[in-house]
Amino acid sequence: MNDLGMLVDLSHVGEQTFWDAIATTTKPVLVSHSCVYTLCPHRRNLKDDQIKAVAKNGGVIHLNFYSGFLDPTFEARSDAFTEKHKTEMDSLIKINPEPYFMQFYLFAKYPDEVKGLRPPLSLLLDHLDYIVKLVGVDHVGLGSDFDGVNSLPTGLEGVEDFPKITEELVKRGYSKKDIRKILGGNLLRVLAANEKN
Repeated sequence: MNDLGMLVDLSHVGEQTFWDAIATTTKPVLVSHSCVYTLCPHRRNLKDDQIKAVAKNGGVIHLNFYSGFLDPTFEARSDAFTEKHKTEMDSLIKINPEPYFMQFYLFAKYPDEVKGLRPPLSLLLDHLDYIVKLVGVDHVGLGSDFDGVNSLPTGLEGVEDFPKITEELVKRGYSKKDIRKILGGNLLRVLAANEKN
């Protein structure tokens, strides 16, 4: 992949594969949509030693906006929603076995309940702050995963809400230079470093 100019993306790999890839790659890696394990212990999130390894490699970690990767209490609330609507879910699965169909249908049908499942936007920024404090602003960005998740922080519905993130970054004291890095500059740097020679 390095020879072809392809980015090595470590978001969906297991921990051993992560370390094997870090040991093998000669170019900066991308973690396209994961968060911080210390703040939310989900298997898809990165532990501190992994975050430090990405930084040492010159790579970038793009944060996933999925509620279950941001908020350690989300899964329990989501499970309670599932249990409450189990009979209806089972009947929907008989109509269409695709899980996303059932989830999107029920989320649309019970918007007030679903609203209560969503964590605050501040949790996304807490994950970002954590990485910045641990390894610096050059190694973090926004990965969203809008096309692959069914629950997002309050106020984030799509790309049209990215200005809310920028506003929060300003409130937390990030400079214009650092905000540019977070909003795409870091990814552009990693892309350039991976171009085929």
